[in-house]
Amino acid sequence: MRTAFWLAGATALALTAPAFAGDSIKIGFVSTFSGPTAVIGNDMRNSFELALDHLGRKMGGKPVEVIYEDDQQKPDIGKQKTEKLVQSDKVDFIAGYIWSNVLLASLKTAVDSQTFLVSANAGPSQLAGELCSPYVFSTSWQNDQTPQAMGLYMNQKGVKSVFLIGPNYAAGKDMLAGVKSTFKGEVKGEEYTVWPTQLDFSAELSKARASGAESIFVFYPGAAGVQFLNQYAQAGLKAQMPLYTAFTIDELSLPLQKDNAIGVPGAQEWVNDLPNEQNKKFVADYRKKYPNLRPTYYGAQAYDAAQLINSAVVAAGGDTSKKDAMKAAMEKANFPSLRGAFKYGNNHIPIQNFYLQDVVKDADGALSLKTVATIVKDDQDRFHDKCPMK
Repeated sequence: MRTAFWLAGATALALTAPAFAGDSIKIGFVSTFSGPTAVIGNDMRNSFELALDHLGRKMGGKPVEVIYEDDQQKPDIGKQKTEKLVQSDKVDFIAGYIWSNVLLASLKTAVDSQTFLVSANAGPSQLAGELCSPYVFSTSWQNDQTPQAMGLYMNQKGVKSVFLIGPNYAAGKDMLAGVKSTFKGEVKGEEYTVWPTQLDFSAELSKARASGAESIFVFYPGAAGVQFLNQYAQAGLKAQMPLYTAFTIDELSLPLQKDNAIGVPGAQEWVNDLPNEQNKKFVADYRKKYPNLRPTYYGAQAYDAAQLINSAVVAAGGDTSKKDAMKAAMEKANFPSLRGAFKYGNNHIPIQNFYLQDVVKDADGALSLKTVATIVKDDQDRFHDKCPMK
Protein backbone atom coordinates (compact mmCIF):
# COMPACT_ATOMS: atom_id res chain seq x y z
CA MET A 1 0.00 0.00 0.00
CA ARG A 2 2.73 2.48 0.98
CA THR A 3 4.86 1.59 -2.02
CA ALA A 4 1.94 2.50 -4.25
CA PHE A 5 1.54 5.90 -2.54
CA TRP A 6 3.58 7.85 -5.07
CA LEU A 7 2.00 6.06 -8.02
CA ALA A 8 -1.48 7.20 -7.05
CA GLY A 9 -1.00 10.62 -8.60
CA ALA A 10 -0.89 9.21 -12.12
CA THR A 11 -4.68 9.18 -12.40
CA ALA A 12 -5.32 12.34 -10.39
CA LEU A 13 -3.53 14.93 -12.50
CA ALA A 14 -6.52 15.82 -14.66
CA LEU A 15 -8.61 16.48 -11.58
CA THR A 16 -6.40 18.91 -9.72
CA ALA A 17 -3.49 20.20 -11.79
CA PRO A 18 -3.69 23.23 -14.07
CA ALA A 19 -4.54 22.33 -17.67
CA PHE A 20 -1.85 24.58 -19.14
CA ALA A 21 1.11 26.65 -18.11
CA GLY A 22 0.13 30.12 -16.90
CA ASP A 23 1.64 33.55 -17.44
CA SER A 24 3.42 33.41 -14.09
CA ILE A 25 5.16 30.78 -11.99
CA LYS A 26 3.01 30.18 -8.90
CA ILE A 27 4.68 28.84 -5.80
CA GLY A 28 2.95 27.99 -2.54
CA PHE A 29 5.11 28.27 0.58
CA VAL A 30 3.87 26.53 3.73
CA SER A 31 5.60 27.35 7.00
CA THR A 32 4.90 28.64 10.50
CA PHE A 33 4.26 32.38 10.59
CA SER A 34 2.50 32.71 13.96
CA GLY A 35 3.28 31.72 17.53
CA PRO A 36 6.68 31.19 19.18
CA THR A 37 8.22 29.39 16.19
CA ALA A 38 7.22 32.05 13.67
CA VAL A 39 10.80 33.31 13.84
CA ILE A 40 11.83 30.18 11.90
CA GLY A 41 9.15 30.61 9.26
CA ASN A 42 10.00 34.29 8.88
CA ASP A 43 13.66 33.44 8.37
CA MET A 44 12.77 30.91 5.68
CA ARG A 45 10.57 33.47 3.96
CA ASN A 46 13.33 36.11 4.15
CA SER A 47 15.79 33.82 2.43
CA PHE A 48 13.31 32.62 -0.18
CA GLU A 49 12.58 36.25 -1.03
CA LEU A 50 16.30 37.01 -1.26
CA ALA A 51 16.71 34.13 -3.71
CA LEU A 52 13.93 35.61 -5.83
CA ASP A 53 15.73 38.96 -5.73
CA HIS A 54 18.90 37.25 -6.99
CA LEU A 55 16.85 35.66 -9.78
CA GLY A 56 15.37 39.00 -10.84
CA ARG A 57 11.96 37.90 -9.51
CA LYS A 58 11.54 35.73 -12.61
CA MET A 59 11.92 32.07 -13.54
CA GLY A 60 12.11 30.92 -17.15
CA GLY A 61 11.31 34.45 -18.26
CA LYS A 62 8.06 34.56 -16.28
CA PRO A 63 7.28 36.58 -13.15
CA VAL A 64 7.05 34.63 -9.90
CA GLU A 65 4.03 34.73 -7.60
CA VAL A 66 4.49 33.31 -4.10
CA ILE A 67 1.56 32.51 -1.81
CA TYR A 68 2.68 32.16 1.81
CA GLU A 69 0.50 30.05 4.10
CA ASP A 70 0.75 29.68 7.88
CA ASP A 71 0.48 26.07 9.11
CA GLN A 72 0.36 27.27 12.76
CA GLN A 73 2.65 24.29 13.55
CA LYS A 74 -0.41 22.00 13.29
CA PRO A 75 -0.59 19.01 10.92
CA ASP A 76 -4.30 19.44 10.18
CA ILE A 77 -3.85 23.14 9.35
CA GLY A 78 -0.82 22.39 7.19
CA LYS A 79 -2.83 19.81 5.28
CA GLN A 80 -5.68 22.28 4.75
CA LYS A 81 -3.30 24.98 3.51
CA THR A 82 -1.62 22.52 1.14
CA GLU A 83 -5.02 21.49 -0.23
CA LYS A 84 -5.90 25.16 -0.78
CA LEU A 85 -2.68 25.81 -2.68
CA VAL A 86 -3.15 22.79 -4.92
CA GLN A 87 -6.89 22.79 -5.47
CA SER A 88 -7.82 26.49 -5.36
CA ASP A 89 -4.64 28.41 -6.13
CA LYS A 90 -3.38 25.74 -8.56
CA VAL A 91 0.27 26.41 -7.79
CA ASP A 92 3.06 24.96 -9.91
CA PHE A 93 5.25 24.16 -6.88
CA ILE A 94 4.95 23.94 -3.11
CA ALA A 95 7.91 24.63 -0.82
CA GLY A 96 8.67 25.17 2.85
CA TYR A 97 7.62 22.85 5.70
CA ILE A 98 9.52 23.08 8.98
CA TRP A 99 7.86 20.23 10.85
CA SER A 100 7.92 16.55 9.92
CA ASN A 101 4.42 15.84 11.21
CA VAL A 102 3.02 18.74 9.17
CA LEU A 103 4.80 17.57 6.04
CA LEU A 104 3.62 13.98 6.46
CA ALA A 105 0.01 15.18 6.81
CA SER A 106 0.35 17.31 3.65
CA LEU A 107 2.31 14.93 1.46
CA LYS A 108 -0.46 12.94 -0.21
CA THR A 109 -2.21 16.08 -1.46
CA ALA A 110 0.87 17.16 -3.38
CA VAL A 111 1.75 13.71 -4.69
CA ASP A 112 -1.76 12.83 -5.84
CA SER A 113 -1.95 16.07 -7.83
CA GLN A 114 1.57 15.68 -9.24
CA THR A 115 2.51 19.06 -7.80
CA PHE A 116 6.24 19.27 -7.13
CA LEU A 117 6.91 19.71 -3.41
CA VAL A 118 10.29 20.89 -2.13
CA SER A 119 10.86 20.41 1.57
CA ALA A 120 13.19 23.12 2.81
CA ASN A 121 13.56 21.62 6.28
CA ALA A 122 11.44 18.65 7.37
CA GLY A 123 13.00 15.27 6.55
CA PRO A 124 10.97 12.41 8.05
CA SER A 125 12.33 8.92 7.48
CA GLN A 126 9.19 7.91 5.58
CA LEU A 127 9.88 10.61 2.99
CA ALA A 128 13.29 9.08 2.30
CA GLY A 129 11.96 5.52 2.30
CA GLU A 130 8.59 4.04 1.47
CA LEU A 131 6.85 7.39 0.88
CA CYS A 132 9.43 8.80 -1.52
CA SER A 133 7.95 10.26 -4.68
CA PRO A 134 9.01 11.49 -8.12
CA TYR A 135 7.30 14.77 -7.18
CA VAL A 136 8.99 15.35 -3.82
CA PHE A 137 12.50 16.76 -3.33
CA SER A 138 14.44 17.93 -0.29
CA THR A 139 16.91 20.79 -0.04
CA SER A 140 17.75 19.89 3.56
CA TRP A 141 18.42 16.32 4.77
CA GLN A 142 16.77 13.24 6.16
CA ASN A 143 16.21 13.82 9.87
CA ASP A 144 18.57 11.07 11.06
CA GLN A 145 21.59 12.38 9.14
CA THR A 146 22.58 15.36 11.29
CA PRO A 147 22.42 13.46 14.62
CA GLN A 148 24.22 10.55 12.95
CA ALA A 149 27.07 12.95 12.23
CA MET A 150 27.06 14.07 15.85
CA GLY A 151 27.18 10.43 16.97
CA LEU A 152 30.30 9.96 14.85
CA TYR A 153 31.86 13.06 16.40
CA MET A 154 31.09 11.78 19.89
CA ASN A 155 32.91 8.56 19.00
CA GLN A 156 35.90 10.62 17.87
CA LYS A 157 35.83 12.45 21.23
CA GLY A 158 35.88 9.12 23.08
CA VAL A 159 32.48 9.61 24.72
CA LYS A 160 31.52 6.36 26.46
CA SER A 161 27.91 6.99 27.50
CA VAL A 162 25.04 9.37 26.78
CA PHE A 163 21.51 10.25 27.90
CA LEU A 164 19.15 11.23 25.06
CA ILE A 165 16.40 13.86 25.30
CA GLY A 166 14.03 15.07 22.58
CA PRO A 167 10.43 15.97 21.72
CA ASN A 168 7.82 13.28 21.18
CA TYR A 169 6.99 13.74 17.49
CA ALA A 170 8.25 12.37 14.18
CA ALA A 171 11.45 14.43 13.97
CA GLY A 172 12.32 13.92 17.64
CA LYS A 173 12.12 10.15 17.23
CA ASP A 174 14.20 10.28 14.05
CA MET A 175 16.85 12.45 15.74
CA LEU A 176 17.41 10.16 18.69
CA ALA A 177 17.34 7.11 16.41
CA GLY A 178 20.01 8.80 14.28
CA VAL A 179 22.38 9.21 17.23
CA LYS A 180 21.83 5.61 18.32
CA SER A 181 22.63 4.32 14.83
CA THR A 182 26.23 5.67 14.90
CA PHE A 183 27.17 6.19 18.57
CA LYS A 184 29.27 3.26 19.78
CA GLY A 185 29.00 3.98 23.49
CA GLU A 186 26.22 3.12 25.94
CA VAL A 187 22.85 4.88 25.88
CA LYS A 188 21.97 5.20 29.57
CA GLY A 189 18.42 6.35 28.89
CA GLU A 190 16.15 8.40 26.62
CA GLU A 191 13.28 10.73 27.35
CA TYR A 192 10.62 12.12 25.01
CA THR A 193 8.78 15.27 26.05
CA VAL A 194 5.38 16.69 25.09
CA TRP A 195 5.68 18.69 21.86
CA PRO A 196 5.44 21.60 21.37
CA THR A 197 3.98 22.75 24.69
CA GLN A 198 6.50 21.44 27.23
CA LEU A 199 9.18 23.98 28.07
CA ASP A 200 10.12 22.76 31.56
CA PHE A 201 12.83 20.13 31.34
CA SER A 202 13.80 19.89 35.01
CA ALA A 203 12.52 16.32 35.34
CA GLU A 204 14.42 15.15 32.28
CA LEU A 205 17.61 16.86 33.42
CA SER A 206 17.28 15.20 36.82
CA LYS A 207 16.92 11.80 35.15
CA ALA A 208 19.97 12.50 33.02
CA ARG A 209 22.01 13.41 36.08
CA ALA A 210 20.85 10.30 37.94
CA SER A 211 21.54 7.99 34.99
CA GLY A 212 25.29 8.06 35.43
CA ALA A 213 25.80 9.02 31.78
CA GLU A 214 28.85 11.15 31.10
CA SER A 215 27.07 13.28 28.48
CA ILE A 216 23.70 14.42 27.12
CA PHE A 217 22.46 14.61 23.53
CA VAL A 218 19.48 16.84 22.87
CA PHE A 219 17.33 17.94 19.94
CA TYR A 220 15.09 20.96 20.51
CA PRO A 221 14.55 23.55 17.76
CA GLY A 222 13.30 27.08 18.35
CA ALA A 223 12.11 28.35 21.73
CA ALA A 224 12.38 24.90 23.30
CA GLY A 225 16.10 24.90 22.52
CA VAL A 226 16.52 28.24 24.28
CA GLN A 227 14.69 27.01 27.36
CA PHE A 228 16.53 23.68 27.49
CA LEU A 229 19.98 25.21 27.22
CA ASN A 230 19.22 27.83 29.86
CA GLN A 231 17.87 25.19 32.26
CA TYR A 232 20.83 22.88 31.56
CA ALA A 233 23.23 25.66 32.53
CA GLN A 234 21.17 26.75 35.56
CA ALA A 235 21.14 23.16 36.83
CA GLY A 236 24.93 23.22 36.97
CA LEU A 237 25.25 20.41 34.44
CA LYS A 238 27.44 22.26 31.96
CA ALA A 239 30.54 21.58 34.04
CA GLN A 240 29.46 18.00 34.80
CA MET A 241 27.83 16.50 31.69
CA PRO A 242 28.97 17.80 28.28
CA LEU A 243 26.09 18.54 25.91
CA TYR A 244 25.96 17.49 22.25
CA THR A 245 23.21 18.80 20.01
CA ALA A 246 21.49 18.90 16.66
CA PHE A 247 19.34 21.88 15.63
CA THR A 248 19.30 23.29 19.17
CA ILE A 249 21.72 26.17 18.63
CA ASP A 250 21.37 28.38 15.56
CA GLU A 251 21.62 32.03 14.58
CA LEU A 252 18.02 32.61 15.71
CA SER A 253 18.45 31.15 19.18
CA LEU A 254 21.98 32.41 19.89
CA PRO A 255 20.96 35.96 20.89
CA LEU A 256 18.78 34.39 23.62
CA GLN A 257 21.07 31.51 24.61
CA LYS A 258 24.09 33.84 24.85
CA ASP A 259 27.17 32.46 26.60
CA ASN A 260 25.30 29.29 27.60
CA ALA A 261 25.83 28.15 24.00
CA ILE A 262 29.62 28.51 24.08
CA GLY A 263 31.35 25.16 24.16
CA VAL A 264 28.30 23.19 23.02
CA PRO A 265 29.06 21.58 19.63
CA GLY A 266 26.51 20.93 16.93
CA ALA A 267 26.40 19.42 13.45
CA GLN A 268 24.93 20.81 10.24
CA GLU A 269 25.19 20.58 6.46
CA TRP A 270 25.40 24.38 6.14
CA VAL A 271 27.23 26.95 8.24
CA ASN A 272 27.40 30.64 7.35
CA ASP A 273 31.15 30.60 6.66
CA LEU A 274 31.23 27.93 3.94
CA PRO A 275 33.74 29.36 1.45
CA ASN A 276 31.91 29.11 -1.89
CA GLU A 277 31.11 32.36 -3.75
CA GLN A 278 27.32 31.86 -3.84
CA ASN A 279 27.26 31.46 -0.08
CA LYS A 280 29.41 34.54 0.48
CA LYS A 281 26.98 36.58 -1.61
CA PHE A 282 23.97 35.12 0.19
CA VAL A 283 25.32 35.91 3.66
CA ALA A 284 26.39 39.45 2.71
CA ASP A 285 23.14 40.28 0.91
CA TYR A 286 21.00 38.76 3.66
CA ARG A 287 22.64 40.94 6.30
CA LYS A 288 22.26 43.95 4.03
CA LYS A 289 18.57 43.31 3.33
CA TYR A 290 17.69 42.31 6.90
CA PRO A 291 19.85 44.42 9.25
CA ASN A 292 20.51 43.00 12.71
CA LEU A 293 19.68 39.47 11.53
CA ARG A 294 21.99 36.62 10.57
CA PRO A 295 21.05 33.90 8.08
CA THR A 296 20.43 30.39 9.35
CA TYR A 297 20.42 26.88 7.91
CA TYR A 298 16.61 27.16 7.74
CA GLY A 299 17.03 30.12 5.43
CA ALA A 300 19.88 28.59 3.45
CA GLN A 301 17.70 25.57 2.70
CA ALA A 302 14.81 27.81 1.64
CA TYR A 303 17.16 29.78 -0.61
CA ASP A 304 18.29 26.53 -2.22
CA ALA A 305 14.64 25.50 -2.67
CA ALA A 306 14.02 28.59 -4.80
CA GLN A 307 17.14 27.92 -6.85
CA LEU A 308 16.13 24.27 -7.36
CA ILE A 309 12.67 25.31 -8.55
CA ASN A 310 14.24 27.84 -10.89
CA SER A 311 16.46 25.16 -12.43
CA ALA A 312 13.35 23.12 -13.21
CA VAL A 313 11.44 26.02 -14.75
CA VAL A 314 14.42 27.06 -16.87
CA ALA A 315 14.90 23.50 -18.13
CA ALA A 316 11.24 23.40 -19.17
CA GLY A 317 11.48 26.75 -20.94
CA GLY A 318 8.95 28.23 -18.54
CA ASP A 319 6.35 25.59 -19.44
CA THR A 320 5.42 24.00 -16.10
CA SER A 321 3.29 21.38 -17.82
CA LYS A 322 6.54 19.64 -18.83
CA LYS A 323 6.74 17.58 -15.66
CA ASP A 324 9.31 15.07 -16.96
CA ALA A 325 11.72 17.80 -18.03
CA MET A 326 11.42 19.56 -14.68
CA LYS A 327 11.91 16.35 -12.71
CA ALA A 328 15.01 15.45 -14.73
CA ALA A 329 16.49 18.90 -14.15
CA MET A 330 15.85 18.79 -10.42
CA GLU A 331 17.43 15.35 -10.10
CA LYS A 332 20.67 16.77 -11.51
CA ALA A 333 20.90 19.28 -8.61
CA ASN A 334 22.61 21.57 -11.10
CA PHE A 335 21.97 24.86 -9.35
CA PRO A 336 24.17 27.18 -7.24
CA SER A 337 23.60 25.63 -3.81
CA LEU A 338 24.81 27.57 -0.80
CA ARG A 339 26.46 24.45 0.58
CA GLY A 340 28.49 23.92 -2.61
CA ALA A 341 28.05 20.88 -4.80
CA PHE A 342 25.84 18.01 -3.72
CA LYS A 343 23.94 15.29 -5.54
CA TYR A 344 20.59 13.61 -5.06
CA GLY A 345 20.10 10.02 -4.06
CA ASN A 346 17.46 7.87 -5.73
CA ASN A 347 14.95 9.17 -3.15
CA HIS A 348 15.60 12.89 -3.87
CA ILE A 349 17.39 13.41 -0.53
CA PRO A 350 20.76 15.21 -0.82
CA ILE A 351 24.02 13.27 -0.56
CA GLN A 352 26.20 15.85 1.16
CA ASN A 353 28.79 16.80 3.76
CA PHE A 354 28.06 17.43 7.43
CA TYR A 355 30.19 19.81 9.47
CA LEU A 356 31.04 20.32 13.11
CA GLN A 357 29.93 23.80 14.18
CA ASP A 358 30.93 25.75 17.24
CA VAL A 359 29.86 29.02 18.81
CA VAL A 360 32.40 31.86 18.68
CA LYS A 361 32.47 35.60 19.25
CA ASP A 362 33.15 37.72 16.19
CA ALA A 363 35.18 40.93 16.02
CA ASP A 364 32.19 42.89 17.32
CA GLY A 365 31.71 40.54 20.27
CA ALA A 366 28.55 39.04 18.78
CA LEU A 367 28.03 35.29 18.93
CA SER A 368 27.99 33.36 15.67
CA LEU A 369 28.51 29.84 14.37
CA LYS A 370 31.78 28.72 12.84
CA THR A 371 32.73 25.64 10.83
CA VAL A 372 35.29 23.66 12.83
CA ALA A 373 35.71 20.48 10.79
CA THR A 374 34.06 18.16 8.30
CA ILE A 375 32.59 15.22 10.21
CA VAL A 376 31.44 13.15 7.24
CA LYS A 377 31.66 13.59 3.46
CA ASP A 378 29.04 12.66 0.87
CA ASP A 379 26.69 11.19 3.45
CA GLN A 380 23.64 9.33 2.14
CA ASP A 381 20.61 8.70 4.33
CA ARG A 382 20.05 5.17 5.60
CA PHE A 383 16.49 4.82 4.26
CA HIS A 384 17.20 5.25 0.54
CA ASP A 385 17.13 1.53 -0.13
CA LYS A 386 13.51 1.42 1.05
CA CYS A 387 12.49 3.92 -1.65
CA PRO A 388 10.81 2.22 -4.65
CA MET A 389 12.43 4.70 -7.04
CA LYS A 390 15.72 3.34 -8.35
